[in-house]
Amino acid sequence: MLPCPAARFVQAGLAPGSRQSGRRQPNARVQNGAVCTVVVSLDPAEPVPLRLLGVRDELVSRPWRPPARHWPGSPLIGGIDEQAGGTWLAVHPGVPRVACLLNGRGPLADPAVRHSRGELPLRAAAEGPRMLAQLAGDLDALAAYDAFHLICASPDAVTALSWPGRDPAAPDTRPAVRVLAPGTHLFTNAGHAYPVEPGDPAGEPKAAHFAEKFAAARPPADPALPVAQAWGDWLTLAAGDGLDPAGPAAIMVRRVLPDGQLYGSTSVTLVALAADGIRYDFQPRPGDIDSWYAVADARITNGQS
Repeated sequence: MLPCPAARFVQAGLAPGSRQSGRRQPNARVQNGAVCTVVVSLDPAEPVPLRLLGVRDELVSRPWRPPARHWPGSPLIGGIDEQAGGTWLAVHPGVPRVACLLNGRGPLADPAVRHSRGELPLRAAAEGPRMLAQLAGDLDALAAYDAFHLICASPDAVTALSWPGRDPAAPDTRPAVRVLAPGTHLFTNAGHAYPVEPGDPAGEPKAAHFAEKFAAARPPADPALPVAQAWGDWLTLAAGDGLDPAGPAAIMVRRVLPDGQLYGSTSVTLVALAADGIRYDFQPRPGDIDSWYAVADARITNGQS
């Protein structure tokens, strides 16, 4: 396990367990810098076993910076949410490991104790799946977070923790930790939406339109290939597949909120993990095929970053 000293987060403006302001921001349910669609595909028998797509939906006015080593002293690479100091997706190239967060649907945490969920991908990428199990066992710690879905993946396993938020009307609610079977899985804000298993949300429009298409088009993701060849039809699907961005099935989102603020897809990330290397591609302008680029300092060979 790689320790995650508090100093690494403090220098980024976020200490582990740090509190967000108790004053609610407008549309607090969407203002936390998380990805809102994740597709993760695992086949341990392949040379590149793990592929992950993360689409970040957020208020377009919320400030952020693209992936880099934003946390001094830490090997982690990811975009940084400048408002809260955390991230929506982090990569640990030396393990290798990727972790990402989706905002969940559920009650908000008590403003007096509320913490930023953006610290969770940093902790998961640094510490691995054990961190998810430990957090799941600490209901007092979880109570400080709004609802979320946290995914931690390596070339041989994918683990997910879903927290529905603390509901005073249902005090016995417990988080769910699951190790995903090999294959392709799709998460939305509702949770693990494909393939639907007992307890999963059924009939998610995004899963109905996209999940089987992503599963059928599993790309090579070879770190040596150009972006278009490496990701193939996943790029077309990640661009929205021609759907209306205001529709319920849209993976590329763009909506005007009741208060006039614009909410939409602000970036797309594609990550592939193998035992001896990774590729980490980023699109800061969704829909602009020419804006894809490799996060160069994330590439490793034979375990050397």
